[in-house]
Amino acid sequence: MKIKYGFGKSVAFPFEDAVYRVTQALQAEGFGILADIDVAGAMKKKLNQDMPPYRILGACNPPLAHRALSEEPSIGLLLPCNVVVRQDVGGTVHVEFMDPDAVLELVDKPGINQLAREVRARLERVMAAL
Repeated sequence: MKIKYGFGKSVAFPFEDAVYRVTQALQAEGFGILADIDVAGAMKKKLNQDMPPYRILGACNPPLAHRALSEEPSIGLLLPCNVVVRQDVGGTVHVEFMDPDAVLELVDKPGINQLAREVRARLERVMAAL
């Protein structure tokens, strides 16, 4: 995946397995899921449009979030860490992570930049575990 605001990879297991596996790997790194948005379901319900499975998982590591909020109270605008699990029309399943470095560099504070690097390292370990 080559975008400025995220990183990820394709996985060789079915969509629901990918959601389960990424959730477990996130938990192993101290993240819980605050939100689970079924985008495909919402598009069908609201617009009567079909699309392949697509979920946005709002992941949060409470100690890291607390550190960020203590350093910069308005940083809640950039939280939680979004993880996308999606299937393309060909059936390939992708797991994609918001890049905290890209997003949190907007804050431009040394403490936040250090925290972003720590969060990214954890998310890279999650990706490697898949």
